[in-house]
Amino acid sequence: MIFFPIVIVLSLVLYIFFKVRILSVKDELTMRYTNAKARICLGILLFFFGINQYLFYETRLSLFIGIIFVFFGFIQAQYGFKLFKYFRKEILRKAEATG
Repeated sequence: MIFFPIVIVLSLVLYIFFKVRILSVKDELTMRYTNAKARICLGILLFFFGINQYLFYETRLSLFIGIIFVFFGFIQAQYGFKLFKYFRKEILRKAEATG
């Protein structure tokens, strides 16, 4: 059961890291690419937090709340992954054009 808290803390640290890194990036395309990575980390955080809460409390209320967290975490991670793939292609296309 130590797996879920480790993933939750790791994804929280990565989410904060990517959000802070956005402040130092000047290029808007790279900024959006970094924000997509942050969305993936946030989705993983919500997903595993929802699972962990149900396994910790095991009540009907925690099940419903956990389902909501898992749902929104999955949607957030999926959307972040789509953005990640799109902006990665755009960055590679921009690199080919300039270089």
